[in-house]
Amino acid sequence: MSTNLTTCEWKKVFYEKMEVAKPADSWELIIDPNLKFNELAPGWKQYLEQHASGRFHCSWCWHTWQSAHVVILFHMYLDRAQRTGSVRMRVFKQLCYECGTARLDESSMLEENIESLVDNLITSLREQCYDEDGGQYRIHVASRPDSGPHRSEFCEACQEGIVHWKPSEKLLEEEATYTSGASKPRAQEGSGYSFFSLRWCFFWASLCLLIVYLQLSFRGSASL
Repeated sequence: MSTNLTTCEWKKVFYEKMEVAKPADSWELIIDPNLKFNELAPGWKQYLEQHASGRFHCSWCWHTWQSAHVVILFHMYLDRAQRTGSVRMRVFKQLCYECGTARLDESSMLEENIESLVDNLITSLREQCYDEDGGQYRIHVASRPDSGPHRSEFCEACQEGIVHWKPSEKLLEEEATYTSGASKPRAQEGSGYSFFSLRWCFFWASLCLLIVYLQLSFRGSASL
């Protein structure tokens, strides 16, 4: 997936979801590769997505790799008087560890991943810009398969001093709670299926016994 296509997808998902979340306000999303962590203009708020999942493609040797530690930085500002808002976004890059080139490569993401990340962004935006209860963040770390340990020497975010690759215990606990809660309905459905299967077994067994009993009774009356 090209960078331009990924950028368009980000904007498409963001505008669609903001139209639902805050239809009375006008928001824009701007890609800013020069955005700095903890360097905020007056009135701006910050949100850091530390464990996004993305795929990288080396533009030099064509090597591709998957990372579960993509860092995305957001700066947000709401003008309450004008009812307009702005989000500046930076997706941190990674270096290719195969060819060792100093060229930083950008990540591409699936639409479903972008949608969940935008949900997190809007949750933070509602909390920080509107003073609302944004809801629960969607966690992506604990139950997700990973390709191996994070190599900070190839990570642009790590090189700029953002410590992000080790998930906190609180994050893992929230993920475990979210996962167990999501699995409960399936367990109930499975138990319901077993109950009905057992009931049908009893029904057919009873029917077979009834047929055998009637046959034996008929033979006994005929012999008399």
